[in-house]
Amino acid sequence: MKVLKFGGTSVGSVKNMENVKEIINDGEQKIVVLSAMSGTTNSLVAIGDSLKVQNVDQALSAINALHEKYIAVVDELLRDETLNAQVKDYVAERFNFLIDCTYKSFSQIIENEILAQGELLSTFMFNAYLQQEGVNSALLPALDYMKIDENKEPDFPYIEAHISEVLEKAGEAEIYITQGFICLDDTGAVSNLQRGGSDYTATIIGASIKAGEVQIWTDIDGMHNNDPRFVEGTKPISDLSFDEAAELAYFGAKILHPQTVLPVRADGIPVRLKNTMDPEAKGTSITSNHVENGIKAIAAKDNITAIKIKSGRMLQAHGFLKKVFEIFEAYKTSIDMITTSEVAVSLTVDDDTYLEQIVAELENFATIEVDKNQSIVCLVGHSIVDHKETYKLFKILKDVNIRMISYGGSRNNISLLIDTANKITTLQKLNKYLFELVTL
Repeated sequence: MKVLKFGGTSVGSVKNMENVKEIINDGEQKIVVLSAMSGTTNSLVAIGDSLKVQNVDQALSAINALHEKYIAVVDELLRDETLNAQVKDYVAERFNFLIDCTYKSFSQIIENEILAQGELLSTFMFNAYLQQEGVNSALLPALDYMKIDENKEPDFPYIEAHISEVLEKAGEAEIYITQGFICLDDTGAVSNLQRGGSDYTATIIGASIKAGEVQIWTDIDGMHNNDPRFVEGTKPISDLSFDEAAELAYFGAKILHPQTVLPVRADGIPVRLKNTMDPEAKGTSITSNHVENGIKAIAAKDNITAIKIKSGRMLQAHGFLKKVFEIFEAYKTSIDMITTSEVAVSLTVDDDTYLEQIVAELENFATIEVDKNQSIVCLVGHSIVDHKETYKLFKILKDVNIRMISYGGSRNNISLLIDTANKITTLQKLNKYLFELVTL
């Protein structure tokens, strides 16, 4: 069985839903993971933000506007009067739930429950549409099987046991529809896998059922060799290894959730990135195979903070780095890049939630410099540190001020830290040096 995930744009209009139906209705049994309709999660976030500051009137206005949008979609999508009425009843139930939230004390649990409504709405509507079109489909409620543990990692024993029960309860169907993004936490409360988490849902399911393949359908024809939002003439990459895809996703490639490939890598379950708007395009195949060496793609990760930790006592000081890392561990803050010298350590983080506290503790034994508004530009490819053409990337040094370089920590990744103001220039220059002049 295959697992297919469709993003918010793919189900963002009635026409796009019709396209999805044509793609999935091929006679093969599959599980289809859906995101919320495009724009819905942003609206739900805004509703939560209004309630957080106790602006109930603003929240109610946004709830009513979103409700009207869904009623219009239902009327366009469902000609069958019975199904139309059933879905409108369900939509009303979900929006009544949102209205009820305006009377409750705001909390993280309430916020997570608000954010879950988008996927619940899109899957219920789409399943009814498939039934109208004569497709044998069934709903698999994600909250009946998808769970994370206390470390916010997939609880695979729970998921594997419960998804089998949910499939059995749903009965024989050609297409099973389920929600991406949403899950339960270790206490049983509604939670989620963070923005873009529907990709992650798909590979978690794929690993749990030992799927033949996981397909991620979006609005672009695969992983590109650079960011098409900032660089003209980018090209889709036909093949990537799990390691290469994981590096690109973590360091900013927007087409994939950072943890997408992790669940399926151990079992070698292929992941294919496809374009809903152009189903015939090849897309990108992600497997265990390394098809070629050298730099394949460039990605950039924003909102990076650089921290320089300088101490005159660092030279040959036993335990200095241990003290540094223990502080970051205490605040559960991950480090992206790190470089060292005799008297200083420079490192980067992408989460500055506890930056003030971390800096205060570091200042007990070192002088600290903090630079915000940084970006990591990541170059990825198999064995790029050994490839004969890799030296060409260092031409960038004559054009852009590079704050840090990470080279050799991974054979598949070279990372550059730059001021975010120079990101677009850096991406464009690297594209010219590496892809316009060199064929890999």
